[in-house]
Amino acid sequence: MSDARAINQKLRRGELPSAEEIQWFARGLADGTVTDAQAGAFAMAVCLKGLGEAGRVALTRAMRDTGHVMAWDLPGPVLDKHSTGGVGDCISLLLAPALAVCGAYVPMISGRGLGHTGGTLDKLEAIPGFKTGLSEDAFRAQVAKVKCAIVAASGDLAPADKRLYAIRDITGTVESVDLITASILSKKLAAGLEGLVLDVKTGSGAFMATLDEARVLARSLVETAKGAGCMTTALITDMSQPLATAAGNALEVIEVMETLTGTSVNTALWDLTCALGGEALALGGLAADAEDGAGRIEQALESGAAAECFGRMVAAQGGPADFVDRWPDRLPSAPVVREVPCPRSGYVQAIDTRTLGEAVVHLGGGRLRDGDKINPSVGLSDMAGIGEEIGVGVPLCLVHAADDATASAAVARVLAAYKVGGAMPEEPDLVQERIV
Repeated sequence: MSDARAINQKLRRGELPSAEEIQWFARGLADGTVTDAQAGAFAMAVCLKGLGEAGRVALTRAMRDTGHVMAWDLPGPVLDKHSTGGVGDCISLLLAPALAVCGAYVPMISGRGLGHTGGTLDKLEAIPGFKTGLSEDAFRAQVAKVKCAIVAASGDLAPADKRLYAIRDITGTVESVDLITASILSKKLAAGLEGLVLDVKTGSGAFMATLDEARVLARSLVETAKGAGCMTTALITDMSQPLATAAGNALEVIEVMETLTGTSVNTALWDLTCALGGEALALGGLAADAEDGAGRIEQALESGAAAECFGRMVAAQGGPADFVDRWPDRLPSAPVVREVPCPRSGYVQAIDTRTLGEAVVHLGGGRLRDGDKINPSVGLSDMAGIGEEIGVGVPLCLVHAADDATASAAVARVLAAYKVGGAMPEEPDLVQERIV
């Protein structure tokens, strides 16, 4: 029998508990044997002393195994992608159907908005009728038939992580790379993946603001996932500006549909979908290498096959059967739309992307408190990007709001987020590093 006090004492001394002790602690988190105080002490000790690679692998596996671990018997590889979160990051909606068209099976278990970052489930729920809470039987049937599904995690998926996540939030230990790694991967690996590509964001809208911080997290995630038996690569990508030109749930779905249908292609969304998808296809043996895979993803997008697959997924999960053809009519729109006029002429030199994300949250497009109801129609659209030349009075973006008061507050936040000056800045690279 292990003992939480002894395990925490080991950690405090900088010693690594055995794999058996870590397994016991994870089970205790899930079944309540470990108290909140003991869990808080564990999180703080890990935050201060670290676990090392072997400890991260042990904790990831242990938390994964506290709940149901899915196994698949499908005629193709089971692949997925995870992003560490950003603003205007709607890649999952493009990538899941594109991978499916290329022969992969994509059981994508996604999350809701966290802080200033948007959530994939919230975006999909802007589509009328779309259900993210599927039973396991329905989830399995859809993945087998449609080849992709994007759903919320069930309660029996890595329950130790759910408990530890809540403890981290109230003990100031959220930023621990070891705990972030185990949290992300325990849930992803419980989905029974054979290959995983990671999108680790860096910049003003990312949780890891500097390239060095992003590199540390990316290496931790890749090494730990591979140590736990899942083929994995990571791309470190730019979040010094929103990825899409829109931020907000229905507005991002509009941009996804424009890109999928070729109505108005967002180059950044297209390029990053191809880059991440190429990595995933190479991991799954569906492409010779990442470059070959990127070409296959591009073909899935260009041909319209990814759009058709997205439509099948929407219909299978309760959304309109004609969504791909009628999406402009099917998505909600905000009653107030306000321009944000640029106060001076020049080039967009820098963007505080976190502030733009917070503007969306305060408009009602995210949650200030757990349980807040989201307004799917609000947000920002037509956002100017870094390096763009702009004149006095020309809109930096459009604010979509429920009323005039929240629109005015959002205008002020947007103006505070943009730096416009005379010198043309160097535009950041979309993909900054590849970690294998």
